[in-house]
Amino acid sequence: MATRPERMAVVAPEGYVCLCVIGPPHGVRGAVKAKCFAENIADLAAYGPLSNGQGQDFKITSAKPDKIGARLTLEGVNSREAAEALRGTALFLAREKLPRLTDDDDFYHADLIGLRVQDAAGAPLGTVSGVHNFGAGDLLEVALDAETMFYPFTKTIVPQIDIAAGYLTLVPPKEDEARPPEQTTQQAAKKNGKTNK
Repeated sequence: MATRPERMAVVAPEGYVCLCVIGPPHGVRGAVKAKCFAENIADLAAYGPLSNGQGQDFKITSAKPDKIGARLTLEGVNSREAAEALRGTALFLAREKLPRLTDDDDFYHADLIGLRVQDAAGAPLGTVSGVHNFGAGDLLEVALDAETMFYPFTKTIVPQIDIAAGYLTLVPPKEDEARPPEQTTQQAAKKNGKTNK
C-alpha cells in the first residue's frame, strides 16, 4: 500500500544541500527507508559520505528505490534499533559536489525554497516553503502568513524564476487547481532534489 510521505522542514547548513531524510527502519539488519531528493537514487551511494550537519558522516553502501523514495543501508548501522535511532535524520552533501545544471529549466529544490513569490504585477503572494511530488508532478508549496497553497510547477503557472534576485513569478491557476496535497494523488513521492518545469 502506498503511503504519503511525511512533510518535514529541513534547514541545510550553509553551502550544503539535503539529499535525503531517513525514515523508518526496513527489516532487522539496519536498513532504512528514506525520503530522497537525488535525481537518481543510486547516486546517493556514489557521492561519498553524507553529513548530518552536526559533525557526523554516514556512508551509504546501498541505495534502492522504495515506496517513499529510497531504501538505504548505512555503514555501521547493523540493527533495527540503530536504524530506528536515525529516524528523522537529514543527510547533506556539500553543494560544490553536486553536478552543475546545464538546462535553464532545471533547478535544485534548495534554490527554490525561500524565494519570494509574486504575481505578474509584482504583488507579493508569499514564499516558497517546499517542493513536493505526490505522484502527479511537482508542486510548489507557497506560504503566506498562516495559509499554505500548492501550485503545479509548470511554465504556465511559474513563467519566471530569478534565483539571483530572490523571486519567482506565479500566475495562480483556477481555484480548483491549487489545492493541498491531501486532495492530490496519494502515491508516495519519489522525486529528486532537482526539478524541472
